[in-house]
Amino acid sequence: MAIIREGNKAVLLVVDTQVGVMRNTWDSRRIIKNIDVAVKKARKAGVPVIWVQHSDDELVYNSSDWKLVPELSPAEGEIQIHKHFNSSFEHTPLEDVLARLGATHIVLAGAATNWCIRATAYGALDRGYDLTLIKDAHTTETLELENGVKIEAIDVIRDLNIVMTWVSYPGRTNKAVSVGDIDFALLC
Repeated sequence: MAIIREGNKAVLLVVDTQVGVMRNTWDSRRIIKNIDVAVKKARKAGVPVIWVQHSDDELVYNSSDWKLVPELSPAEGEIQIHKHFNSSFEHTPLEDVLARLGATHIVLAGAATNWCIRATAYGALDRGYDLTLIKDAHTTETLELENGVKIEAIDVIRDLNIVMTWVSYPGRTNKAVSVGDIDFALLC
């Protein structure tokens, strides 16, 4: 059973907005702009922004593809987490960082919707955090399966937005809202 987090302190978690991840994602320019809006709103409200970067055999640590897209960068003192698995929680210090900050509510944005955003969203809910997915600030690529079937990126994005609106966990809240509707002052 998850520990339900008492209180109402938000963080913005920006996941894998790296050059090699964002290069071929659906509507990446708009998504990056929306993430930038969310980051500015969080900073203005005094809400911590945590940046997550993935590395593996295909996304080599410290390579040009591993770096964050130029439009998005951590401010002085903002926390950076490096991960090797889809969930931002697995084998990272994220839970310790969130505990130190007193965080109870995670606002989530980034890429890729079907892998790291989905895994991190469920990881947050499983660990007792409230969750807000910014529905127009996450993206992925269209999937082409071996049998020629395509799963369009927009459908994957819509699916997770719907799931995060309807899935329920005891003692937690979760929702998907647009970046224009995010009010960090109401989450703190």
